[in-house]
Amino acid sequence: MNSSKQVPVVKNSRSPRQRRAFEASANVAAEKQGLVHADTAVNGRQVEPKSRRGGFWGALLGGGIGLVILMFLVIREMDRGPDVSSPALGAIPAEYKSDRAFGYLKALCDLGPRPSGSAQMERQQQLLKKFFESQGAAVKMQSFEIRHPETGVPVGLSNLIASWHPNRPKRFLFCAHYDTRPFPDRDSVNPRGVFVGANDGASGVAALMELAHQLSVLPADVGVDIVLFDGEEFVFEQGRDDYFLGSTFFAEKYKTQPPAVPYQAGVLLDMVGDRELKIYYELNSLKYARSVARGIWDTAKDLGVSAFVPRSRHNIDDDHIPLNKIARIPTVDLIDFDYPRPGFGAPKYWHTEQDIPANCSGDSLAAVVWVVHQWLQRQ
Repeated sequence: MNSSKQVPVVKNSRSPRQRRAFEASANVAAEKQGLVHADTAVNGRQVEPKSRRGGFWGALLGGGIGLVILMFLVIREMDRGPDVSSPALGAIPAEYKSDRAFGYLKALCDLGPRPSGSAQMERQQQLLKKFFESQGAAVKMQSFEIRHPETGVPVGLSNLIASWHPNRPKRFLFCAHYDTRPFPDRDSVNPRGVFVGANDGASGVAALMELAHQLSVLPADVGVDIVLFDGEEFVFEQGRDDYFLGSTFFAEKYKTQPPAVPYQAGVLLDMVGDRELKIYYELNSLKYARSVARGIWDTAKDLGVSAFVPRSRHNIDDDHIPLNKIARIPTVDLIDFDYPRPGFGAPKYWHTEQDIPANCSGDSLAAVVWVVHQWLQRQ
């Protein structure tokens, strides 16, 4: 969308006398900036060293610019909230270990870039399969094949599905994507550089790894699936290549081969590791799964997790779209799309080489896990 406005051109309609007065004022203003000498002449007339009119309009213009800057700063601070360093008002319970969660994020990033079909993705799959099995889950790979959007050669993709108590009558889906974008295409310096995807890729996976530690004890009627989607953004050219390949394949299989016990709700975790975490209601989530979203934000409020902001901000297409539209699983997207913060002049890490562990936080991961686990316990 192009939001720029056309500026109308105004013709000069001043009389000769008005133009001379205007030029005099302009030279006085310039003299104040050290650009002309005080005794400069305009049209053979000596210019007075001061002009009340020029001083008035200069002060007004300077004041207007200052007011605009002040408004930008105020809006930015309102968006950031009173404390961007801590995601919760109080201490996060010890069972949700921020250091452990951050260690998972770092271990994934240490593998390097993990785009679909890469050797690093295969190593990540092996690591995660072993991990979730060690946490008591039954793990299977849901594999399919696509054509590489650049070369047309076949590329194998796989969703990873880890299940706890699949036959219980109330089942819930927690999910994230575990592929990384092929390149940091929004990096202003090196858009074909190295992209490790600490927040956009690893954070959701690391949070679900931390959540897995909490799934050994569940309500007697509750079962959980953790699903990691491949091919969320196997995109080399914007506008040409398809997003959400893994979640779309999963949703279509779910629709055509429905499980004996359907999911009651789904929770997608994407970009939840920001050091300055602020998660707003996502508009598609409110459209398709309002009651699920309200329940999660109410839980966050009860726990004092201030990183969950109870107002809407972004309308985002993400893996929850095929889950809602194709599979009819009411799914919310927990995402902090302002990475690291909104505001005039703020840095941007999304899809850049700066999406690294140093710009993420274990406290943010632990706070999100605390909220979604306690929400699950209330179902």
